[in-house]
Amino acid sequence: MDRTIVSSRGHSSLLSSHKVLRNTYFLLGLTLAFSAITATASTLLALPAPGFILTLVGMYGLVFLTYRLADKPLGILAAFAFTGFLGYILGPLLNSFLSAGMGDAIALALGGTAVVFFCCSAYVLTTRRDMSFLSGMLMAGIVIVLVGMVANLFLHLPALQLAISALFILISSGAILFETSNIIHGGETNYIRATVSLYVSLYNIFVSLLSILGFTSRD
Repeated sequence: MDRTIVSSRGHSSLLSSHKVLRNTYFLLGLTLAFSAITATASTLLALPAPGFILTLVGMYGLVFLTYRLADKPLGILAAFAFTGFLGYILGPLLNSFLSAGMGDAIALALGGTAVVFFCCSAYVLTTRRDMSFLSGMLMAGIVIVLVGMVANLFLHLPALQLAISALFILISSGAILFETSNIIHGGETNYIRATVSLYVSLYNIFVSLLSILGFTSRD
């Protein structure tokens, strides 16, 4: 009888994890598509960059709102608002690459981001390995990146910017591994939070790849 209860609980937990994973990937696909639409509109209309302060307020304000509403239906709308805003602020960056005749760099960055996400997700889903041990390393990496970004505000070293972008890719790849593992092992039960986490990782990888490709393509 006890074995039956344990087996039933395990089966229920597995079904719950699969549901969260399925909903996460579905919402992630929708938010990525919406973000691509806003980025395309921002690029075609040549909309101006919102500025540093407005960008920070918009990003952190919307992500805070999304997390606060994650357990409510309005959380989905907040997630779309957040990802749409990030798509909008991507427009000026894409325009700078297109005006420099570097449209191929955008395509390479998109392809590279897709490959990283597929490989990281496939690894965790195939092996079902617990990646919770990455949490400490990810936090240390974020601290290092923040210190490097602050330092480069004064130093303006291209090599340091390149290193920061490379480290961002490593951290974001680790975050995809961690978040996917967290979902399938029942650590994350809210698909809206999981979607935002994965989206931010993908966004950081794409922007960092663009930065690296832009640096290496300079004459």
